[in-house]
Amino acid sequence: MASKPDVGDRIIACVPYLLPLLDGLRYGKFFFREFPQAYVLLAPLQPLIKVYYTLPFASLIVFFGLYYGVVQNYNFSRFVRFQAMQTILLDILLIVPSLIENFLLRDVPKSGLYLQFLISSYNFVFLYLLICFLYGCAANLAGEQARLPGVADAADRQVM
Repeated sequence: MASKPDVGDRIIACVPYLLPLLDGLRYGKFFFREFPQAYVLLAPLQPLIKVYYTLPFASLIVFFGLYYGVVQNYNFSRFVRFQAMQTILLDILLIVPSLIENFLLRDVPKSGLYLQFLISSYNFVFLYLLICFLYGCAANLAGEQARLPGVADAADRQVM
């Protein structure tokens, strides 16, 4: 039976989960309009969010920093590298709703079924990312390997 990762690795493994969460915050706009009290959950991240969205190319820099600085760095444990790769793949998956949005949503509808579909889609993407963030951090802090649906197997193949 394998031993659990040390506390330092557990904490470090949580940090990459911020990448898809920060990149997916824009999908939470309808959710936060409906539930403004939920915005309190992100209050501790406000300074980070401000810096992240202020710096040009911050997302791209963090993305490649994680890949080359963590995933490809064998000084980190496999546990940390796997979690970083998993979050990178989750961030790559955000391209899909972005492409759909660019092709289908030239103008935001004001009302109707199309608006309801848009709101539901945005809420789904945001809540999926939020659940992945919470699950990933909780599992990592407990010393368990978080395996996110849709990306865990691909991350396994990428991290040796």
